[in-house]
Amino acid sequence: SGYLDALAVRWGSQADLETLATHATIPVINALTDEEHPCQALADALTIRERFGGLAGVRVAYVGDGNNVASSLMVVCSALGAEVVCATPRGYEPPPGALGAACAFGGNVSLTNDPYEAAAGAQVLYTDVWASMGEEEERERRLRDFAGFGVDAELLAAAAPDAVVLHCLPAHTGEEISSDVLYGGQSAVWDQAENRLH
Repeated sequence: SGYLDALAVRWGSQADLETLATHATIPVINALTDEEHPCQALADALTIRERFGGLAGVRVAYVGDGNNVASSLMVVCSALGAEVVCATPRGYEPPPGALGAACAFGGNVSLTNDPYEAAAGAQVLYTDVWASMGEEEERERRLRDFAGFGVDAELLAAAAPDAVVLHCLPAHTGEEISSDVLYGGQSAVWDQAENRLH
């Protein structure tokens, strides 16, 4: 605390980050932990706002792993009035704490194991890698478990005609997202990446 005015931390352990913040006398910003990715979620909210004028009433479908990105996305979107549907394979749902935090804002948040149910009429279709940093040894099993949960042209067709696609990058094309969608006309991924600067 004596060296800095503030500290932004990307740290594997949420508990360790909270311990650090408890003992620090300066602001500690969670730039990423195993449980949360709040700065990413703020960039996501800014991107959605740029595209739709706000988040109130926007249907956001997250498809894939119920990881730290999904958890923070549910919370920020719920807080700003969006409807959030998170589609994951069984056993990969976001943790109860994240769901509880999102619901505490009074938002419309739901979970499903059907990506097409989530994507139906969605204005935002969001995905992330299936094996995050530190999960590389689980990659082959995760590829099998997540079969059918990729964001591709067929899933995008189930969304609203004006839907945009988000991904926090880096992307593994051919896995959680197809190349034609990532680089297609409905992708807002590059604006989303720029918004992390802000």
